[in-house]
This record gives sequence, C-alpha cells and structure tokens, in this order.
Amino acid sequence: MRIVARIDIKNEFVIKGVHLEGLRKLGNPFNFAKNYYEIGVDEIFFNDCVASLYGRNTIFDTIKKSVKEIFIPITVCGGIRSIKNIEEALRIGADKIAINTYAIENPNFIKKAVRYFGSSSIVSSIEAKQVKNDRWEIYKYNGRESTGIDLIYWINKVQDMGCGEIFITSIDFDGTQRGFDINLILKIQDIIKVPFVISGGCSNIKDINKIKKNFKTVDVAIASALHYRKIKKII
Repeated sequence: MRIVARIDIKNEFVIKGVHLEGLRKLGNPFNFAKNYYEIGVDEIFFNDCVASLYGRNTIFDTIKKSVKEIFIPITVCGGIRSIKNIEEALRIGADKIAINTYAIENPNFIKKAVRYFGSSSIVSSIEAKQVKNDRWEIYKYNGRESTGIDLIYWINKVQDMGCGEIFITSIDFDGTQRGFDINLILKIQDIIKVPFVISGGCSNIKDINKIKKNFKTVDVAIASALHYRKIKKII
C-alpha cells in the first residue's frame, strides 16, 4: 500500500476544509511536505485548489523547492490546461500530473497528454459526491460545481483514454476524519484497472490499516490526520 500525503494549497498556503469547503489556512506547503517526507510517507500530492477556477498556476515555486530536498514521487494537481503546463511541471521535477476540471471540459485531453508523456505520468483526479443510494456524480473546480456526470461512466472513460492512475476524493468524507468512504470503494473497486488512491476521511493509523486489510489494491491519501498530527509517523 502507498500512503500519500495530500497537501491542498491556496494562494501559496496549505489549507484544509470539510467537504472541500470552509478552508482554513495552515502554513507553508514546503514545510509540511518536508515533514511528511521525513516521517515516512511514500508520495506527496500537491493540489492547487483555485488554479483551475482562476486560470493560473501558483504551485510551481513550491515544486521547485520541494524536489531539492524531497526524494519521493511528487504529483501536481490543479490548473493544468495544456500540454505546455504538463511539460513545465515535469521539467521542474514533478513525477506525475493529475487532471480533473480541464479533462471534464475537454474530454480528449487525457488521451492527448498520454500520447505525449506516457500513461505513467498522467493521473485522473476525480471528485465524487453521492447523490443517491447507489450513485455518485463527479464535480469540478475543487468540489465547487456539479457536472451531472456519473462516476462509473467517467472512470471507464478516463481509463479508455489511457490514464495511468486514478485519484478519487470523496467529497462527502473529505475533512470529516470519520474514516474512508467504504461504500464508494466498494462501488468502484472492480472497475478500476489502474493504480487507485482514495482520499477523504482518514483520522488515524487504524483507518489506514482497515483499508490495507480489506482492499488489497487500494492506496490511501491523508491530509487532516497529518496536518493536525493525529498521525505523527508512518509505520
């Protein structure tokens, strides 16, 4: 199992909310990332929460600084709108690029990105919210806007386009620290054929071990439990 530290950034500060709302400013993203590297996480996922909304990239300076002292894979998410954006992020040291909003609005972009950079570099970032007992829809702009697109349909589509990984955020569980969204995992685990990370809800090591025990192919992303020091070391 990979344990991924998720660091959401707004205006060059680490932020954290609940259900991707009510964002609280916490500190310097590089300092958080360096600490998580030192306590043993396997990867860092940097997410610029407002880049797509405002059509700008402010995260690249953090990446440049991080790759000099952090020697685990780094994924960049937020504001990716072109092949040139991906090229620049990879050039400054990112290992993978995660795409959500722009891929929803331009459905062939993932296919194009994979053709240029290979599937191992391209991650489909998906924000999912339960709308009925057995149905989830995907959102864009960091959970701000519903798309009406069915989650299962979208997972199949991004896999058909060649993405090398899927990173799914449960909007319903994000920031709640009440454990991962088990129903969501059960809904999608059989159709996902690429590496898969679930994000949202982790509160302690027990939550991680529960996923590790019951879902052999699922990796986990952690934010609040690390930021608020509920988890101080990765075993």
